[in-house]
Amino acid sequence: MSLDRPGWPKNLVWATIVLVACFSVPLFRLVWFAATSELYSQCLLVPFVSAYLAWLNRGNVWGSSGPNRRFAVFAWSAGSVLLAGYWLAIWSRWPITNQDGLAWTISAFVCLFFGMCGWFAGRERLRTMRFPLCFLVFMVPFPMVVHNWLEGFLQRGSALTAYGFFQLFGTPVFYSNLNFQLPGFALQVAPECSGIHSSLVLFLTSLVAGHLFLRSPWKGGILALAVLPLGLLRNGFRIFVIGQLCMHIGPQMIHSVFHRDGGPVFFALSLVPFFLLLLLLRRSEQAPAGSTDQQRSS
Repeated sequence: MSLDRPGWPKNLVWATIVLVACFSVPLFRLVWFAATSELYSQCLLVPFVSAYLAWLNRGNVWGSSGPNRRFAVFAWSAGSVLLAGYWLAIWSRWPITNQDGLAWTISAFVCLFFGMCGWFAGRERLRTMRFPLCFLVFMVPFPMVVHNWLEGFLQRGSALTAYGFFQLFGTPVFYSNLNFQLPGFALQVAPECSGIHSSLVLFLTSLVAGHLFLRSPWKGGILALAVLPLGLLRNGFRIFVIGQLCMHIGPQMIHSVFHRDGGPVFFALSLVPFFLLLLLLRRSEQAPAGSTDQQRSS
C-alpha cells in the first residue's frame, strides 16, 4: 500500500518511526519482559491485533479532516508528564521494579503515539480508528500495585467461589483465610491459583469479539463484564475439582499434571458459556432487523 494514499499520512508514518527509535530501549525491554512472563505474554500480540483491526477498517478512513489538536496536546502532555515522573524517580533513586518502569515508559510511548495520531491523522480517521488505538493500552504492563490488587481480588474471589461449590455438593469443609480443611487434606489457594492470566486473555478476547461481532457498545460492555464471573466460576470450579481429586484419590494429586497443567482445559470450558453469550447478544441485534423486514413485507 502506498504511503501517498489519503489514509496513510506520511508525516504520521515518519513520526512513528522516530518515536519507536527514541523508545527502542524500553520497547526492547518490554519484548524481553513479555517473552519471559506468563502473565504479560499477550503484550507482544496487542500491537499486531491493533494493526490488523485498523487494516480491517481501512476502507472507512480515506476521507480528509482537520487535525484534533486539542486531543493531541492533551495526549502529548500526559506522555511528557509520565516520562518526567519516571526520570524524576530514577534521578531520586526511588526503588522502581522493572515492571513499574515499563508501566511508566510504555504508557508514555502510547500517549505520545496517540498525540501523533490526533495531530497527523485527523479527526475523522481518529474517530474511525478509536478502538484499534485504545486497544494499544493493553501493551502496557500493570503497575505492581494494580497487579497485586487484581491478583489478590481474583485469588479471594476464586477461593470463595470454590467454597460455594464445596457447600453446594455437600462436601465437609472448613474455610478460613484462603485455606480449606477437607477430610484428610488441607488445601491453600496460592496467588498462582488466581487465574489472572487466563482472565486477562479472556477479557481481551471479549473486547475484540465485541468490536467485530456486536454493533451495540453496551452489549459489547456486557460481554466484557461477563468475563469476571466466568473467570471466578472457572477458577473456583478448578479448585473444587482438585480438592475432590485429593480427597478421593489421594493428596498426591496436588502435584499431578492435572493440577500443574490443567489450566488450559478449564479455560477451554469457560469459552463455552462465553461464546454462547456472544451468540445470544449477536442474535438479539439481528432480531429487530428481521422483525422490521417482516413488517415491511406485510
